[in-house]
Amino acid sequence: AADEIEDPRPYCELIRQWSTFHPEFTYLPRKFKIAVTGSPNDRAAVKVHDIGLRMHQNDAGETGFEVIVGGGLGRTPFVGKTVRDFIGKNDLFSYLEAILRVYNRFGRRDNKYKARIKILVHEEGVEEIQRLVEEEWAQIKDGSLRIGDDEIAQYIEQFAPPAFETLSDDDADFERHKAESRGFSNWVRSNVIEHKQPGYAIASVSLKPIGGIPGDATDVQMELVADLSE
Repeated sequence: AADEIEDPRPYCELIRQWSTFHPEFTYLPRKFKIAVTGSPNDRAAVKVHDIGLRMHQNDAGETGFEVIVGGGLGRTPFVGKTVRDFIGKNDLFSYLEAILRVYNRFGRRDNKYKARIKILVHEEGVEEIQRLVEEEWAQIKDGSLRIGDDEIAQYIEQFAPPAFETLSDDDADFERHKAESRGFSNWVRSNVIEHKQPGYAIASVSLKPIGGIPGDATDVQMELVADLSE
């Protein structure tokens, strides 16, 4: 999207590869989810995940992440709390590992309904969780978990954008259809956002029909979406 500071996908892939088969994930008290957004507009719902990472820039112009912990929905919904305003890209793995170590050590295992990290943050308080995480991080931050700039660049290259056509943002037919159809105009306002590339847009297609089953789409509908996207 046009408002993204950076493409978050390389960092999602870095986290995926780091976390897969990671021994700290093997016996956590409960399931664990990490969300990443590269935009000030939170389209990844980072505040309702176990860890949320919101990309932003610090006063020095460096790009890193705000780290949010303890969000969740379900029977006991909580909005996540910020445990660190800024962590640099190179220190991302070590800081995530520090959070996991704290959760693995102090998370409840006596009641599965109170075993998520959101309950730990709620019961202990965000200040105590911050203290524990920072203490743990201080012991490991200068070790082997530091991510090198070359490694980050390699993953960014893997997610290089395709060769876009050179298009204009001005589309008379598009504007005419919006003017002629109130329904289409309303849909554009709520479902279409600006793309980084001029002449392109990002459209969200809902699969929740009124009175229907959420998530269902016929093969004909999916073929139509594919045709429209081209």
